[in-house]
Amino acid sequence: MLTRSFALALAASLAALAQAPFTPGLKPFLRSEAPVIALEHVRVIDGTGVVPLDDQTIVIDRGRIAAIGRAGEVQVPDGAQRMPLAGHTVIPGIVGMHEHLFYPSFSGIPLYIEHGFSFPRLYLASGVTTARTAGTLEAYTDLNIRKMIDAGQMPGPNMLICVGYLEGKGSFAPQMPDLTGPDDARRFVEYWATQGAQSYKAYMHVTRAELEAALAAAHARGLKITGHLCSIGFREAAAMGIDNLEHGIAVDTEFMAGKKPDVCPNGPTAADLEKLDMNSAPVQQMIHDLVEHHVAVTSTLAVFEAAPPLQQRFIEALSPDALRNYLTGRDQLPEVVLHRSAVRIQKELEFERAFVRDGGLLMAGCDPTGNGSAVAGFGDQRNIELLVSGGFTPVEAIRIATLNGAKFLGMDDRIGSVAAGKQADLVVIDGNPADHIADIEKVELVFKDGAAYDPAKLLESIRGQVGFH
Repeated sequence: MLTRSFALALAASLAALAQAPFTPGLKPFLRSEAPVIALEHVRVIDGTGVVPLDDQTIVIDRGRIAAIGRAGEVQVPDGAQRMPLAGHTVIPGIVGMHEHLFYPSFSGIPLYIEHGFSFPRLYLASGVTTARTAGTLEAYTDLNIRKMIDAGQMPGPNMLICVGYLEGKGSFAPQMPDLTGPDDARRFVEYWATQGAQSYKAYMHVTRAELEAALAAAHARGLKITGHLCSIGFREAAAMGIDNLEHGIAVDTEFMAGKKPDVCPNGPTAADLEKLDMNSAPVQQMIHDLVEHHVAVTSTLAVFEAAPPLQQRFIEALSPDALRNYLTGRDQLPEVVLHRSAVRIQKELEFERAFVRDGGLLMAGCDPTGNGSAVAGFGDQRNIELLVSGGFTPVEAIRIATLNGAKFLGMDDRIGSVAAGKQADLVVIDGNPADHIADIEKVELVFKDGAAYDPAKLLESIRGQVGFH
């Protein structure tokens, strides 16, 4: 029988273990706590798409960018911590627009594990300082993780919680709700608005009536709806007033032969996409409609990449079981899957370039789902690399991943670019991504609200945790 003293000691130990992932707060992950910091001799890619500026000094004062300009011409306040960073590049903090706090379970069925511990740290370590969760499977967890980050109880990006899923009958995932009609869709929006939802996500089997009801309820509250659609085509959704579309033409079913209203077909297949001409009148009209209705598109190229380069940091982040299951699945990928992946990325890039040429607002996000290749944060960096491989310049790709997302969120007066007066959300990179986009992965330091985080410490804290929690 347990003695009282032993029982109390055991209870205290269990309580300490339960709190351990969150009790360190922020301090163990900070590189500097100086209120005023000067980043000296840096290259600046400011997020607006202009050419990089060399040999710049950025003064950060209590969470804000106080000054930026040519080194030697900017006055550095007395007492400031001076960081000499020649050979480094500063970009704005990434504004991730298709993020999740869940990841595949590798269980053979479509169940997803909430990663409220490891993913916020992975995002921040990778330079993602603002993250919109494009759909939740544990809405209360996501909402409470946001509160904990805001309160300084744990590190992570500024989180914007997009509650989902507005899904109709036929979902592949048992963790999603099953709307019963327009009234149910309206109630869904109204309830989660009271709980702190900042936006919503419509999904593959939603009907037009359900989406229209949800849009009316959300817009009445000044909130937005994005969509990964299948039963509804992009032009239909634009006419209804949807605000954002996820993934791009790789999921748009409106060009499939025999498409029926409110029905999600099996596709588009690789063959469907290969036949699709981005310069054809129907596709051009769809793009024109999106731009005319101010519908943004989120690029998620990384989630379409079935077998990206296998990196040591990815291997170290995954739990042993998750890594074994991922590698087994990766090794067994049939050629048809690899071909479909390549076609999706190629055609999606063609669409995204055409959409941007026509004046569309293209954003970017990771979407850490699929076969597990796209991990939080790492996938955001990979998406930027894939944008460049598909014809965007590095500064254009960085703008897509930073300022464009901030504009959609209505936050571009505070974040998304490197400018005096803005919030000090900055990423210091060891290298020059303007010349070598893979340098986007060499994150040396991340500033969020002016606090200087050490990516190495953040990554070490989640070693072996992805796939677990």
